[in-house]
Amino acid sequence: MLTLAIETSCDETSSAVIKDGREVLSNIISSQIEIHRKFGGVVPEIASRKHIECINQIIQESLDEAKIGFKDIDLISVTRGPGLVGALLVGLSTAKALAYGLNIPIIGVNHIEGHVCANYIDHKDLKPPFTCLIVSGGHSYLVQVNSYVDYELVGRTRDDAAGEAFDKVARALGLPYPGGPFIDKLAKQGNKDSIEFPRVFLDDKTYDFSFSGLKTAVLNYLNQEKQKGNEIIVEDVAASFQQAVLDVLVGKSFRLAKSRKSDKIVIAGGVAANEGLRNMMEKKGKMEGIKIYYPSKILCTDNAAMIGAAGYFQYINGNESDLGVSVNPNLDIN
Repeated sequence: MLTLAIETSCDETSSAVIKDGREVLSNIISSQIEIHRKFGGVVPEIASRKHIECINQIIQESLDEAKIGFKDIDLISVTRGPGLVGALLVGLSTAKALAYGLNIPIIGVNHIEGHVCANYIDHKDLKPPFTCLIVSGGHSYLVQVNSYVDYELVGRTRDDAAGEAFDKVARALGLPYPGGPFIDKLAKQGNKDSIEFPRVFLDDKTYDFSFSGLKTAVLNYLNQEKQKGNEIIVEDVAASFQQAVLDVLVGKSFRLAKSRKSDKIVIAGGVAANEGLRNMMEKKGKMEGIKIYYPSKILCTDNAAMIGAAGYFQYINGNESDLGVSVNPNLDIN
């Protein structure tokens, strides 16, 4: 079964062709990072216009690389949310036109579920149930994945998502956008124990996250050191901040896995590319006898391949959208 997938939730225009939900025949990604970097973040109107400019070309490239034509496609899978409403509309409108013109089914996919499904592409042996930590610029979730289409939301961010905290701290340190990769790189050169930043676990009964207090603590530290005229060692700040985030992410993930007797923890989303997170997860996984899965870095960031995988599993489990499917910029995981 060949799925043509389209992803335009934020600032990547992507199209992919996926075979049977797990095999990538093509995965074309056009990134707008350099355009938005000068603004320090994504400008929604600019993102939407850039999607319009290149989406047809990206789709054709994905077909060419897969060595197929439109007539070979069995299913259209497209992100319907969450994301930027204008950006989502570009992808969904294009997908509807293709589905109508080709007279094939269409399925609107949850972008967050797509991140989880990226792991099915890289790990052919991976099957539910498992515990999943989803961390990106806009979202931090702890989910118990009971089946390919059953996602039980157990914990979520109450304020800043982990990736958002990374970007805001990076900006305060004078690092480029997106800040996560730069923090991760600097953290390897710094002393993670040099500065004591807070670890916010909330209470023992919740799996929710809160990173706004940590972000504020870092900003306060930087301001106080500047007022005192002290030299700020950026590498130490990055390492100490990152460790404070990872202690909470890893701690809560393993607590949930053990409470559900899960022998697998899956990491998904943009922050899943963070080497500090991967290393800490794997180290603790070996100690606890829990296997850790995460996608290749290209599948951690926004891409259409993961949307194709998610759409395929939804479709074969009896779910299908119609041409009236709409975008939902605040779509929640379910």
